[in-house]
Amino acid sequence: MSTTVTPATGTRLTRALLGCGVLYAVLYAFVNDVLAAGMYPGYDRFAQAVSELSATGSPAKAFLRATLPMWSVLMVGFGIGILRAAGERRPLRWTGGLVIAHGIVALLWLAFPMTSRTDITAGRPVAANDVGHIVLTAVTVAFILSQIGVSAAAFGRRFRLYATVSAVTVVVFGALTGLQAPKLQAGEPTPWMGLLERIGIAPWLLWMAVLAVMLMPARDGRAATGSGGR
Repeated sequence: MSTTVTPATGTRLTRALLGCGVLYAVLYAFVNDVLAAGMYPGYDRFAQAVSELSATGSPAKAFLRATLPMWSVLMVGFGIGILRAAGERRPLRWTGGLVIAHGIVALLWLAFPMTSRTDITAGRPVAANDVGHIVLTAVTVAFILSQIGVSAAAFGRRFRLYATVSAVTVVVFGALTGLQAPKLQAGEPTPWMGLLERIGIAPWLLWMAVLAVMLMPARDGRAATGSGGR
C-alpha cells in the first residue's frame, strides 16, 4: 500500500490544521461564556473575569480543567498549520512557532487557577497559585502581542494596520482590566471588569480566524497569497 502524501492530501491537512485556529476562536466564547458560565449560578459576564470561571471553588472549575488540553491541541494544530502554509515567509514561520509554544505553555494554567473572589475579598493572603496565575497572564499577553506583531510583517499595509489596531486594543483593554484588580482585592464592585477583559481578548481570537482564512490553500493546492494590500 502506498503511503505517498499527494498534493491534495497535503492541502486537506493544511486546511484542517489552519481550521483549528477558527475553531479555537469560535469555541472560546461558547465554552466559557455559555457552557461554563451556565454552570456558575450568579456569574456576571460583565463584572467578573474569565478566570473566575475556573477559579478555586468555582462550580465550572472541573469542566474547564477537563477542556483545557483541548485548547492546547487546537493552538498547537493551528501553529503547525501556519508553518505548513508559511512557505519561505520567515515572519509566518516565527508566528507558527510562537503559536505552538503558546499552546504548550498554556497547559500550565492547570496548576495555577485564580483564587475565588470570595476568598480574595475575605482577605486571604496571596497564594502561590495566584502568583503563578499573574505570571502566566503576563506571559500570555506577551505571546499574543508577539504573534500578532510578527505576523504583520508577512503581509501588506492593510494587514499591518489591522494587526496594529488589534494589538493596541489588546493592550488598552488589558490595562483597563488590570485597573479593576485593586477593587477586586478590596471587595468593591467591579461592574465592567468582565466586559473590558473580553473586549481585550476578542481581537486576538479574531486575528486567529482571519489569519487562518488568509492562509487557507485553495483546493487545487495553491496557497493563498494573503497580501493584505501593499
